[in-house]
Amino acid sequence: MLTQIAAKGGSMTPSELKRHVEEAVQRTPVIDIHTHLYPASFEELCLWGIDELLTYHYLVAELFRSSDVKPSDFRALSKSQQADLIWDALFVKNTPLSEATAGVVAVMTRLGLDPARPDLREARDYFASLDLERHVARVIELAQVSELVMTNDPFHARERKLWEQNALCPPRFRAALRLDPLLNDWDAAEAAMAAQGYNVYEQLSPVTLRETRRFLDNWIRLLRPVYLAASLPFDFTYPNDSPRTLLLREAVFPTCREHRLPFATMIGVARGANPELGDAGDSLGQADTKAVERIALENPEVRFLVTLLARENQHALCVAARKFRNLMPFGCWWFLNNPSIVKEITRERLEMLGASFIPQHSDARILEQLIYKWVHARRTVSQALCDSYERLVSDGYRLTRQQIDGDVQRLFSGNFQNWVGLTNQGR
Repeated sequence: MLTQIAAKGGSMTPSELKRHVEEAVQRTPVIDIHTHLYPASFEELCLWGIDELLTYHYLVAELFRSSDVKPSDFRALSKSQQADLIWDALFVKNTPLSEATAGVVAVMTRLGLDPARPDLREARDYFASLDLERHVARVIELAQVSELVMTNDPFHARERKLWEQNALCPPRFRAALRLDPLLNDWDAAEAAMAAQGYNVYEQLSPVTLRETRRFLDNWIRLLRPVYLAASLPFDFTYPNDSPRTLLLREAVFPTCREHRLPFATMIGVARGANPELGDAGDSLGQADTKAVERIALENPEVRFLVTLLARENQHALCVAARKFRNLMPFGCWWFLNNPSIVKEITRERLEMLGASFIPQHSDARILEQLIYKWVHARRTVSQALCDSYERLVSDGYRLTRQQIDGDVQRLFSGNFQNWVGLTNQGR
């Protein structure tokens, strides 16, 4: 039986501890440090509504497990027909037990929709009646997100045009400069940069590297990002004789140092494990965490945000973070975003790093996903914190409510604000 827990003006019983942790987690706004969301002003890049929710690739992959539908036949359907098919297969004929389907249920419930309807007429009527800008604001409020960080790709023609036209971005939306083509497909990146007027060539000569730095400098001035970022494959190694290593060493990391911007990397994807499924066919692999350590060691003045996709990598990432103060683990990404695994990883990080990490990000691509990602994340983080606090108190520590509130604020926003210098950045 736990001892009572000291608090200002009295003490907390074990049940009061649990209640206070849950209340602190529920009421504390969060900065969502990695999303693929856009404001309404970005037009077709802002994905929202029931058809987009249901045709997200998580649910598409489940459809093929729960029906006889062939991928080629599915792709021939309109988006609304695809959504109808997924609704019937995963929500009507089957119980929505998976995290992705339960997420849709959570979204619909919080928007006042019935997730047990036999069809999508009510949901479609509801979304058709909405003003998008007001809906975006409401979703952000429901998720209790104070700010969110987008994923902004200067190689994406439509997005590039919007930024060059000075598209308005609401204060709650922060930019992140995404560099996947630059680091994962130099031939395509070189062609795109040359088309934008940069003097770059296939060979990574000193001139090409200088022009790449100029490209990055110009996009930093345009976007004012809170960090630079790239998703890297599971077999990423560093250093080696690849263009990626040279670009990181001679362009990306020096740019981070000059502009005092962190570099965020998400490592572990195995693209096209089943090409027939398209986006739903990607898988994962175990990454080389020694590559992360070598990067952190070689660049002590650069701050790194790191998340790894394989569950098997999580302990090594915690160990690396204990050795390198310029390394910040964040989130439970993609295939890890299941409550049982999130709780396990969060507890492991609390046990090894205290509160010096960022427990979760939404990775939301569809606006309304923001709701369920944070409803579920708050529930799971609360459980992990309760477990840690109960263990601490059973060892005789006198815990206060103020400490709990401070820990939650640090995990949900403070660590990220300090890491990226967000409080010092103007808009």
